[in-house]
Amino acid sequence: MNAESTQIEREQSLKSQRVVWNIPNSITLSRLVLACVLFVLIDVQGFWITAAVLFVFAASTDFLDGYIARKYGMVTILGRILDPFVDKIIVCGAFLFLLGVAERSGVNAWMVLIVIGREMFISSLRGFLEKQGQDFSAAWSGKVKMTLQCVAVTFSLLSLSPDYFFQESWFLICRDILLWVAILVTLYSGLEYIFRATHLWRNSDD
Repeated sequence: MNAESTQIEREQSLKSQRVVWNIPNSITLSRLVLACVLFVLIDVQGFWITAAVLFVFAASTDFLDGYIARKYGMVTILGRILDPFVDKIIVCGAFLFLLGVAERSGVNAWMVLIVIGREMFISSLRGFLEKQGQDFSAAWSGKVKMTLQCVAVTFSLLSLSPDYFFQESWFLICRDILLWVAILVTLYSGLEYIFRATHLWRNSDD
């Protein structure tokens, strides 16, 4: 009976993975659409508070699709690929578009290079190791990095608003500190993943 139950659960899991458009994947896709709207708002300029609210909403709903997928057995292969991809599009895209107003946003070219370079390298490294059968799941530093990047981008967007509150010197100082901390944690996270990968390679050679 237990064997039959296990077999049924396995078949249901495989069946759910073959489903393409379910609720979690639809939420993920909607986040991608929101990201495109966000980039237009940044490029057009003048709607900074709206852009900040939209960014916070798109970024904060990241946990929702994953939670629903795991809780209701809706995990799919597409979802596993699409969710982290959309996360990177939202954050890296925001940094890239903010570079267009670098003189006011606090975002510099070297910051964008570090953020995008880290994501590209670690994603490639993860793909390579997982093809080798290695467990290269996300570390706590990666989650902290994502959170700090989102907070820094939010402050950067708000600092572009002409509203007096967001032009206060203390707010701009907080923005700059958050950007620097986010970049430092991004570097730390990248190095941690590299050390983990090196450890996995050494163990596999043994």
